[in-house]
Amino acid sequence: MFSGIDEVDWASMEHAYGPADDVPELLRGLASDDPAEREAALDGMYGAVHHQGDVYACTLACIPFLFELVVNPGVQDRGGVVELLTSIGGFDLDEDDEAEIDEDEIEGAANYAMAAAAVTAGAGVFFELIADEDPGVRLAAPLALATLHRHPVRVLALLRERLPVEPDEEVRLALVEAAGRVALRHRPLAERVGKWLGLLASRADSPGLRLAALAQLARCSPDGLPGDVVPVVSGLLREMRSAPEESGGRMEPAGPGTGAPPGGIPAREDDEPEPGPDTTAPPPAPASADSEPVEPIEPVEPVQAVEPVPAVDPEPVASAEAGRGEHVATPTLVGQLRSLYAQENAGRGAPWAADLLRTLHVGLDDRVGDRTALLADQLRSPDRHQRIDAVRMIGGLIRAWRGPYEELVALVGEQLADPEPRLAEAASHVLEELFGLAAPAADALAARLAADPGGWVKTWAGGPPGLGSTVKALARLGDARAVPALAAALEREQVAHDVGFAVGCLGAAARPLAGVLRRRLADVELDENAYDRASPLLAGLTALRAGEATPEVLRVLRGAPEYRGAWLRTAALRALGAFGPAAREAVPELRALVRRPGTASATEAAEALWAASGDADAVLPVLIEGLESDQVHDRRSAAVALGALGPRAAVVAPRLRGLLAHDELWLRVDAAIALWEVSGRTRETVAALLTAWEQNRHVRVRVAECLARMGPVPEGSAAVHVLRSELVSVRRHNAMDGGYGSHDIHEDEKLLALCRQALRGAGKGSTP
Repeated sequence: MFSGIDEVDWASMEHAYGPADDVPELLRGLASDDPAEREAALDGMYGAVHHQGDVYACTLACIPFLFELVVNPGVQDRGGVVELLTSIGGFDLDEDDEAEIDEDEIEGAANYAMAAAAVTAGAGVFFELIADEDPGVRLAAPLALATLHRHPVRVLALLRERLPVEPDEEVRLALVEAAGRVALRHRPLAERVGKWLGLLASRADSPGLRLAALAQLARCSPDGLPGDVVPVVSGLLREMRSAPEESGGRMEPAGPGTGAPPGGIPAREDDEPEPGPDTTAPPPAPASADSEPVEPIEPVEPVQAVEPVPAVDPEPVASAEAGRGEHVATPTLVGQLRSLYAQENAGRGAPWAADLLRTLHVGLDDRVGDRTALLADQLRSPDRHQRIDAVRMIGGLIRAWRGPYEELVALVGEQLADPEPRLAEAASHVLEELFGLAAPAADALAARLAADPGGWVKTWAGGPPGLGSTVKALARLGDARAVPALAAALEREQVAHDVGFAVGCLGAAARPLAGVLRRRLADVELDENAYDRASPLLAGLTALRAGEATPEVLRVLRGAPEYRGAWLRTAALRALGAFGPAAREAVPELRALVRRPGTASATEAAEALWAASGDADAVLPVLIEGLESDQVHDRRSAAVALGALGPRAAVVAPRLRGLLAHDELWLRVDAAIALWEVSGRTRETVAALLTAWEQNRHVRVRVAECLARMGPVPEGSAAVHVLRSELVSVRRHNAMDGGYGSHDIHEDEKLLALCRQALRGAGKGSTP
C-alpha cells in the first residue's frame, strides 16, 4: 500500500498550518491498527489537509492514496475515508462563483476543479463499496455515489437494487437520502425519484424508512407530498415510539416470493412499473443553470427486472455505528464530536429521527402552518428526545419565517418545568431569542427563574460571567419579575457582561437598580480592566437615563486608562448624552473635549454637549468638521448628530445632499435621514432610502424608523408599496442560510411594527 508515497515532494507543498511534509504520516495513520492513531490521523486530514473544506496541492496529492485505503478491506474505519473523499471531490463551483473569482482565488478554484475531476474519475469504486461487509463503509458509499458519480441513472438503479437487501436501518436511510441528492443535482430525474419516494413513503416496511422518503420528497419534489403530511408524520413518530427495539437497527428485507419490488414496497396489482433508463432515447435535456448537467447515460438493465434476492441470514448483523470500527476517547476534534454525539443520543431508540425531521422541515420551507403543527405535535410527545428535537427546530423556524407562534411558544414554555436539564435549557435558549414573541411563556419563565436562582448567572473559565438564558428571556419581555435576578447579579464580585442590556430591555421597571449601578460604577478601579468592569454598568445607567450618576460617569471619563480608554470614554459620553439636561454638571468637561474637531471623541462629546446644554453654536462647527473626516464611521456619526439638531443645522443640508451619492450605503442612509431632519424635505430622502432598502435588507429597520417618523405616507406612493410588500412577506428580512444573529427575530419584529406604524401615519416622535 502507498506505493510511491515517498516519491512525492510533500515538503514543497503546504497545508493550512505550513509545510505538508507530515501528510505521509497522516495517510499511514489512517491505515493504523490503533484506533486512536486512526482518529488522530483523520482529525489531521480535516484540520490541515482539507481545512474548512479547502483544497491544497497536498490535498490533490492525497487522493490516489485515499482511494487505496477505501478499497483495502484490511483497513478499518474506511467509512470515514469515503466521507473525506466525498468532501474533497464534492465541491460545486457554479457559474456565479466563477464570475466572482478574483486573481488571488484562481489557484484555489483550479484546485477545487482538479479535486472534483480526480475523485469523480475514481468514483466507480463506490459501486463495489455499497455492498461492503463493513456497515460503516456501506453507510458512506451511497452519498459518495450520489455526489460524485457521473451517471446518475446508474446510481439510482443501484440504490433501488440495494435497498431491499440492506440489513441495517441506518444504511437504508442513507440509500434514500442519496436518491434525494441525485434528484437535487440532476433535476431532470426529480420526477422519477419523486415517484419512487412517494411509493416508499406510503408502503415501505418501516416507519423510519417512510419518514426518510417523506423528508427527501420534501426536498426534491415537494409537490409530491401528501396533502395530510402533518398527521402522516405524526403517525410515523408514534409508530417509532411504540416500535420494539430492533437488533442493530436491522429491518427485515424483501426476499424470494414476497412480491416486493426494489425498495421494500409491497407489490400491488395497480402499481405502475417504475421505468428504467431508456437505452434508445436521446439523453435527457440539460438541467437548469443552477444544477449539474446530466451526461449521456450508459445502457443498463431496467430496474424493474431485478432478480429475486436470497433472504438475509436472520442472525443478528452489525449496525452501521458498530461497523465504524473501535471508537476510543481521543482529544481530537473528531473524537470530541463523536463523544458529544454519543452523549446526545444515549437512550434514543432512533437517533437518526431528528436528522430526518430537520430535512423534512427544510423541504417544507415556507409552509409555516404545517411546520408549526408538526412541532406542536412533537412538543406534546411523551418522548423527551422528540421534544428536545422539536425545541431546537423551533428556533430555526421562527428565526427564518414570520407566523402565528403563540401556541408553539406556550408549549416551549411548558418544557421549562421538565426535570430533564437538556430540555429545559434548550427551551430557555429558544425563548431568549424571541423577545416580545416569548410573551405566552412569561409565567413559565418566571416560575423557572424563581425555582433556579443558581442559574441566574453563568460563569466560564475563559471570559466574564453572563446572565442565564431564563433571566435574559424574561428581561427581554420587559417583565419586572426579572429585576430581583438582575439585582443579585449586580451584587456579585464580577458583574455579568450583559446586565446593562437586560436593564435596557426592562426600561422603567428596572429603575430601582439605578442606585446599585451607580454604587458599583463608583467602585470600579480605573486600571487596564476598567472597560470590562465599567461598560455593563454604564450601559445600564444609559438605558435608565440616570442623570444622578453624572459624578460617577465623569470620574470614569476623566480617568479612563490607556488600554481600551477610547471605548470606555465613548461609553461614558453616551451615558452623559442620554442623561440630557440632568448632566449639566458635565458641560465644562464636554466643552473642553469638543475643542479637537474632526475626531471621533469630539463628535461624541458634541452629541453629549448638545443633549446637556442645547448649545447648537458650540457643537455645529465640530459636527461639520466631523462630516469631512477621512473615516466613514466618523462621518456617519457626525451625520446622525447633525440630524439630532434638526432645523438648527439647516446650513449643512447641501453637504448632506452631496453624500447621497457616496459609495458607502450606510453613510448614504444616515445622510438622507439627517437631510430630512434638518430640512424637512422628504422627496430626496425617501428616494435615497427606498433605493437603499432594495440594495441591502439590513438597512430596512433604520429606513422604516425614518418613514414612521415622517408622518402619513402618501397613498399610492412607492413607499407604501415597499412597506406593504414587506408586511405580506413570510420570510424574515434578515434570515440567513447557514447563520443567524441573536437579535434577528427582535429586529424583524421591530421592522414589521415600524412598517405598520408608517402606514398608519403615526407621526414624528412616536417611534418605539
